[in-house]
Amino acid sequence: MSTTAPEGGRIPITVHRLDPGLPLPAYAHPGDGGADLHTAVDLVLAPGERATVPTGLAIALPDGYAAFVHPRSGLAARSGVTMVNAPGTIDAGYRGEIKVILLNTDRETPVKLTRGDRIAQLVVQRVEHAVFVEADSLPESDRGTGGFGSTGGHAAQR
Repeated sequence: MSTTAPEGGRIPITVHRLDPGLPLPAYAHPGDGGADLHTAVDLVLAPGERATVPTGLAIALPDGYAAFVHPRSGLAARSGVTMVNAPGTIDAGYRGEIKVILLNTDRETPVKLTRGDRIAQLVVQRVEHAVFVEADSLPESDRGTGGFGSTGGHAAQR
């Protein structure tokens, strides 16, 4: 079943609450780009440990949209918790539970998360569907074939 999005700034997203005890994704402040996702379980992440954490939610995105799961900056700054596959991509056709792959980057301190804690942010964006056209060569550009770090910006490279 295909859903379509109306024109305008607000996109209705159908949510199936797999765990009725958890809140729907919500924006903490007007104008925020990411809506908070919560953990459906209690867990402790040991130093260097990763876990796939359920959110108790599944969504139906309109065709032409994708949702991207981003780490929470406060959780990263305070506890060293980030996401292994940041951002995680949720395609419009996916209907399964949203899960977040968390990683504790702290070398010494375990991180305790309690059911209902905010663990990630969901950013919904319109996405284009590319048509890939093979060519024998690419047009020239100012950057050319320069790879990682080729544009500078770090004092150690100078």
